[in-house]
Amino acid sequence: MNVFLAGGAGAIGVALVRQLVAGGHEVTALTRSSSNAGMLATLGATPAIADALDAEALRRVVVAAHPTHVVHQLTALPKTAPSRARDLMPTNRLRIDGTRNLIAAAVAAGAQRIVGGSFALLAGATDTPLSPDVQDAADAVRSLESQILGASARGQIEGVLLRYGLFYSLDNASTKQMIALARRRLLPAVRDDRGLMPIIHVEDAASATVAALERAPAGSTYDIVDDQPISSSDMARAIAESIGAPRPFAVPSWLPRLLAPYLAEIMAIHMPLSNARARAELGWRPAYPTIRDGLSPALRRAA
Repeated sequence: MNVFLAGGAGAIGVALVRQLVAGGHEVTALTRSSSNAGMLATLGATPAIADALDAEALRRVVVAAHPTHVVHQLTALPKTAPSRARDLMPTNRLRIDGTRNLIAAAVAAGAQRIVGGSFALLAGATDTPLSPDVQDAADAVRSLESQILGASARGQIEGVLLRYGLFYSLDNASTKQMIALARRRLLPAVRDDRGLMPIIHVEDAASATVAALERAPAGSTYDIVDDQPISSSDMARAIAESIGAPRPFAVPSWLPRLLAPYLAEIMAIHMPLSNARARAELGWRPAYPTIRDGLSPALRRAA
């Protein structure tokens, strides 16, 4: 495959570049910042520098790459977890306008397929009352999905959607932040936590993306999650256990809502998703079936 990866320097982008290059594929990786070009080249990708919100500039670099396959991993989230509505606005624009521009560029380049990275917690929260700010983010995710599936239905390009769980890994900035907090016993559990979140190790998300590029049926959608959804409180306990930190303190549910309202609302969503379809149709298996599998080996290697 000749793959154009939009979002090559992001949380999943680097892992995806590594896996695609290791599989013998040609990769062009899009980044907005020239400061990322050297890192992407070192990984074996050809850097392409453009803003996905600039339709003409994006079209030029995609057409120049002559891709057979395109991957949409465009986000502009802060390195640590977003906690305010304004943290989401740049990513909302990318999921609406950036998606439109990327599809148009991929079609102009004659690409066969586009695989879009969606966010399971927002894409699937249709029966959950959401605050206006979170609703805006959910609407942006659904715009991304409808644009890709619409282009596929019209026969413009083969579209495939991957609804990722919440990313984690030792290299992930949000995970690093949680580990640092847990070491100081500042990563709390929440009393009466009824949330249930799908999560996924970044390397497993990348391997599922490669599988979808190679063999997913056009128009298909997959939940890319590990084998065990988890509450934010159990996640805090798993992180503390993995690093040998004391058991987290339990705090009332109003405190996270006060300090980080967006993050608290997302983590309160109850969404036990399954990866069964991805296993059956893509032949994909998570290397890290649970967060304890994903954290403990990595932390032992880092010790």
